[in-house]
Amino acid sequence: MTRWWRRPWIVPLAALVVIFMVFSLPPYLSFDPARSRVPQPPSLGVAHFWLLVPHVLFGGVALATAVLQIWPWLRQRHPVAHRRIGRVYVFGGVLPAGLCALTIGAFTPYGPATRASDVLLGLLWLAVTAAGWRAARRRRFAEHRRWMIRSFALTASIITNRIWAAIFVITLSPQLETTFHGDEGLLSWVASAAAAWLGWTVPLLIAEFWLERERHRGRPAAGRPATPQAAAPQPAVPAP
Repeated sequence: MTRWWRRPWIVPLAALVVIFMVFSLPPYLSFDPARSRVPQPPSLGVAHFWLLVPHVLFGGVALATAVLQIWPWLRQRHPVAHRRIGRVYVFGGVLPAGLCALTIGAFTPYGPATRASDVLLGLLWLAVTAAGWRAARRRRFAEHRRWMIRSFALTASIITNRIWAAIFVITLSPQLETTFHGDEGLLSWVASAAAAWLGWTVPLLIAEFWLERERHRGRPAAGRPATPQAAAPQPAVPAP
């Protein structure tokens, strides 16, 4: 059984999520379109804000529950809670937030490159989460775990997106009058597009690298029989 303090990464991860949510949620909890941090595209007008509000709120649910779901101590010591929180993550977080993301992404005011990234991210987020939920329902828990690690990487991409956006705005702003010929809108489009693509592709690639490394480490060395401990099945986590 894994002791919770043997996974100290959960504390800074939870703190990062809390800080992000404290910063991100208040403008949308006011239900005031004037406080939105995203410009309203003319094609949607104020309707964009009323799609953005549930996306942000349900996305917050997905972030908070994702942290709990990947916490080994909670998953091992409280499997019933893990299963119930998993349902909230899928049906009260990713599903509604992802559906809103598809519409918001299709009408983003930050240009076609960002639009393509946002729509693709929304589709992948829904797809990998559905695959993970389906694997759990079929009691294929190793497969379920792999899909949900990918799902968490995409869930967390909203945080990494903001980090990349800050980096690109800081690094590109000195080039406003040269490279961008004074066009602030163009600079915004470029920074947004770069942040949008790197925001989710980098976490997903890291997750894939980690899963692949874990898979190879789990194999017995060539020519050696697997030890009884390695061959023993791992305890299953109940399906969400």
